[in-house]
Amino acid sequence: MTDTEIIAQFEQSRAPGGSFHHTDHVRVAFAYLMSYPFLEAVEKFSAALKRFALAQGKPGLYHQTITWAYLFLIRERMARAGESMSWEEFAERNPDLLIWNGGAVQRAYREETLSSELARRVFVLPDRRF
Repeated sequence: MTDTEIIAQFEQSRAPGGSFHHTDHVRVAFAYLMSYPFLEAVEKFSAALKRFALAQGKPGLYHQTITWAYLFLIRERMARAGESMSWEEFAERNPDLLIWNGGAVQRAYREETLSSELARRVFVLPDRRF
């Protein structure tokens, strides 16, 4: 599936490929970051993710700090690679971003920070060294 097809399905609140686990979140975020300038990708992905959660009957599931932190990390890794790469290459080079429990974002934040209402509503800077 192309990035354009992934984004189109996601913006219709459908899970590209039929599932939407953590790796699928990262894959969709990667598609947005490949397709749009960073700030536009953040805006579009965040809005689509909120709509997707609502369509799944889980409107309270959206978490801005986790969403934005992954977008920042994915974009940084893309820039460090210094080249355009496929999703498969990106995933192979960045397995730590595909791990949910104990992954990159959870290592950067204290648990009490990520579980706070503030972090759910607005982007909070990392509060741990990693």
